[in-house]
Amino acid sequence: MFKISDNVSQYTNVFDVLKERGFVEQTTNEEEIRELLGKEKIRFYIGFDPTADCLHVGHFMQVIIMMWMQKYGHTPIVLIGGGTGMVGDPSGRTDMRQMMTPETIQHNCDQFKKLFDKFLDFDENFHYDGTGKTTLPQDGKAACVNNATWILPLNYVEFIRDIGRHFSVNTMLRAECFKQRLEKGLSFLEFNYMLMQSYDFMVMARDLGCKMEFGGDDQWSNILGGIQLTKKELQKQVYGMTFSLLTNSEGKKMGKTQKGALWLSPEKTSPYDFYQYWRNVEDADVNKCLRMLTFLPMEEVNRLSSLKDAEINKAKEVLAYEVTKLVHGEEEAEKAQAAARALFAGGGDMNNVPTTQMPVSEFEGEGMGIVTLMRTVGLVKSNGDGFRTIEQGGLSVNGEKVTDKKLMVTLDLFQDGALLLKKGKKNFHRVELI
Repeated sequence: MFKISDNVSQYTNVFDVLKERGFVEQTTNEEEIRELLGKEKIRFYIGFDPTADCLHVGHFMQVIIMMWMQKYGHTPIVLIGGGTGMVGDPSGRTDMRQMMTPETIQHNCDQFKKLFDKFLDFDENFHYDGTGKTTLPQDGKAACVNNATWILPLNYVEFIRDIGRHFSVNTMLRAECFKQRLEKGLSFLEFNYMLMQSYDFMVMARDLGCKMEFGGDDQWSNILGGIQLTKKELQKQVYGMTFSLLTNSEGKKMGKTQKGALWLSPEKTSPYDFYQYWRNVEDADVNKCLRMLTFLPMEEVNRLSSLKDAEINKAKEVLAYEVTKLVHGEEEAEKAQAAARALFAGGGDMNNVPTTQMPVSEFEGEGMGIVTLMRTVGLVKSNGDGFRTIEQGGLSVNGEKVTDKKLMVTLDLFQDGALLLKKGKKNFHRVELI
């Protein structure tokens, strides 16, 4: 598990650390929250719906928040949405999420927990069955719960009578989380999501003593719903805080690649591709990424991000190494950095470059078409994409630009049993004969 250095900040209150690094977007009461986090070690939670079998970089900001909070002695509770995942969160979406089977949802929940173990120190003796009869997690140790334990057994009519009566439809329709969906049609199924997430907060406050819910800024309306429900049902004061979404200088969400989402699992996104994503961020995004995705002291963040012109590449290399080390470990970060240097700086170990092994027979005789090869190794998604890449001068083989869209790759093009493809300035792939 990754450990945060003790000298990472001058502040002793985690709220000041989060503000310093630019995380805090909205709070229900900033002064009260700052005082609470300074004088108490609280239990708080963040929810993660299992929409896939892996966390992606969009989740990673929330993971970082929990790591900061645990560093300062607070108790993170990871809520995995085995119940809410049956409905799907409409926040920030223009279309309805694809429905998943209960088996798929359970599988995804199990995979999530394995990834969280890499970042948080869990109380392995803690177990919560959703009945309210539980021992609390050890202070400062993380806990994991699944809202399927209390949502799936609910009686719908009782739920609507007891919980739904506290919600105004007029207020819900004005909520930010529903705005985009209203343009194309919000299903009644999705309309229930706010009630379910609000109920989560009430249950967490009632049974586990949670005092705060954190989330991305798109969760603000859902968090407020939970705070109001908890006050009405339990007469308890709880708090909420949202954080900036990870966006670039143009306001677009980061973490999207040509191959899809930037996943935290090496099986879905290789450590090299993960490293390269951060190595290639825009100059204007270096400061934000260093602040939010690494645990470097702010003095070092500001020094690195103030570098100009070609020197800023040194900061990008530090960023890529630090984030890759955090997610994949020091050894994989070293390998990814060595591969990048081998390709871009003329030194390092080429064995760490993304590689596909292919049989010699594929390239005997007439060989394989260059566009087919590009598609096979994942450099392009389609033949059309491959043809356009060549037409625009964006492909080279072993350092030589390819101009012939019908080029056949044969054994004579391989050097020492390998061939290096380069698409654009930053995408490399090595083909190795077996």
